[in-house]
Amino acid sequence: MLSRDDFLIRDDIIFFNHGAFGACPKPVFAQYQAWQLELERQPIEFLLRRRAGLMEGARACIAEYFNVLASDIVFVSNATTGLSRAIRSLPLQPGDEILTTDHEYGAVNRLLDFVAEGAGARIVRSKARLPYTSDAAFVDDLFADARPETRAIVISHIASPSSLIFPVERVCRRARQRGITTIIDGAHAPGQLPVDLSAIGADMYSGNFHKWLCAPKGSGFLHVRPQRQALIDPLVISHGVHEGGDFVERNEWLGTRDIAAFLTVPAAIEFQRQHHWSQVIAECHQLAALAQSRLCDHFSLAPYSEKQFSQMATIPLPDCDVESVRQILYDEHRIEAPVGAFLGRCGIRVSVAAYNSADEIDLLTDVLTRLID
Repeated sequence: MLSRDDFLIRDDIIFFNHGAFGACPKPVFAQYQAWQLELERQPIEFLLRRRAGLMEGARACIAEYFNVLASDIVFVSNATTGLSRAIRSLPLQPGDEILTTDHEYGAVNRLLDFVAEGAGARIVRSKARLPYTSDAAFVDDLFADARPETRAIVISHIASPSSLIFPVERVCRRARQRGITTIIDGAHAPGQLPVDLSAIGADMYSGNFHKWLCAPKGSGFLHVRPQRQALIDPLVISHGVHEGGDFVERNEWLGTRDIAAFLTVPAAIEFQRQHHWSQVIAECHQLAALAQSRLCDHFSLAPYSEKQFSQMATIPLPDCDVESVRQILYDEHRIEAPVGAFLGRCGIRVSVAAYNSADEIDLLTDVLTRLID
């Protein structure tokens, strides 16, 4: 059974914000530092002679993990970087539309607005009904806002503001029937959900390893279906951009950089396999659901969903001074959790990881109810 001792989180902090940047287990972090040491001891050998083979091996591991070909996936520093490559590569014309939801991550919303403004295109933000009713209703509501001008759909697999799991496989299947490109923000999915990229069928899917897969910071991925790879413009023009260069070559080697985080992802995958991660996820979900039921029952508020979440739950709170609540939680009780305005309502997003306990849930709910009351 895993505990706080298996991670590097400080003992004086009750950490309910794993969804922000993740947390690395000790043996995984040790492997990360070992790769960094190898790099520094002989950088020419590491980056010029061994890099291609090392990256190929790591890429093969993540390709197997996601059930895709290694030639269709590349490492990126984070999901925001991967999504920026994907969305900025769309061949948009004036009057075109990108369909998304009102549950998207703030940085992605800024990216969408930036791209649309530059192309003379329009962003349509479909309103996802709350409480969440069903996958079928979500898909029907989304496509009710699709029009002949819709060129792409950009949605989250797990939404950052609401923590809801969206039925991306259904969305991608329906979009393909209508000739609409699909781009999925999978920042929170790997390590929190089984992710079969072949089954999902998105044209482009970018996610993080450093969040719920518990790999080092600066490790993410971008997967692009072969039919769409020609669209992707390299982030940096470097040695991989040459006549005959393939998708991996064009997008993997960006010049001098520390690749240790990428090479450590297989160790993070193996760590989770050794510790029966599906059971860890189930136990963490139970604690997140417990926090939600206690707070919603106490304040007589309806949850966003009874079950459409995994280890991360966004829980509505009564109207309150969210900044003061967040500050008191941390300053007086050393509880790290994001409290803010989620979808126009006061709320708290509780991320439950392998190092959290039922006692910590008890303390969080007790402090919150007393504080807001």
